[in-house]
Amino acid sequence: QVQLVESGGGLVQAGGSLRLSCAASGRTFSTHNMGWFRQAPGKEREFVAVIRWSGGNTYYADSVKGRFTISRDNAKNTVYLQMSSLKPEDTAVYYCAADLLPLRIGVVTTLNEYGYWGQGTQVTVSS
Repeated sequence: QVQLVESGGGLVQAGGSLRLSCAASGRTFSTHNMGWFRQAPGKEREFVAVIRWSGGNTYYADSVKGRFTISRDNAKNTVYLQMSSLKPEDTAVYYCAADLLPLRIGVVTTLNEYGYWGQGTQVTVSS
């Protein structure tokens, strides 16, 4: 069982930066791929980034590639999302999630492969 709590959201001007954190409880954190997703008002939740349980591989949505960086610290049971060059279209509630399958080979980007979700943190980018 993994419980997740996001933090670090807020209001920022376009072009600015924010770092989101997701603290996990449970001894199995280090064996699960971790993902970030987001949901804008009136839109479906979408994939943003994922990092493998070992930290060795990352994958990003095209919309954030080159601007966002996902990382993790397994000793601290925490995953991060560093967001730079933020745009108004990045405005959304951001969620971290843990892959259902421990020690997965590769990564997945579909919502139904993630079984543990945080409560979300709001990110608002003003123009």
